[in-house]
Amino acid sequence: QVQLVESGGGLVQAGGSLRLSCAASGSIFSIYIMGWYRQAPGKQRELVARITTGGSTNYADSVKGRFTISRDNAKNTVYLQMNSLKPEDTAVYYCNVVPERLRSSWGQGTQVTVSS
Repeated sequence: QVQLVESGGGLVQAGGSLRLSCAASGSIFSIYIMGWYRQAPGKQRELVARITTGGSTNYADSVKGRFTISRDNAKNTVYLQMNSLKPEDTAVYYCNVVPERLRSSWGQGTQVTVSS
């Protein structure tokens, strides 16, 4: 199956920005809805953003207005631009298809830590 590799995480102060990248080993964006998920300590994994094959986007209420999901089909890469970061955004961020039950394999993710 297609491999997905996340990158771009790091340590940032509250109010700062990060841009995450998800590189796919194959061209899958014309087939599946892609999403960014995150899992914080002690919390369940949650879907924070998704983008359809047609380019329509949706966001969790907690990130709407601050995060932007996009993709570059030629590069087989999906991005998550995160602005106005808050400490509660601290989590490991993963990319995967939506709904997640369609693909059971998860990558290493990329750690995002927002200090207060």
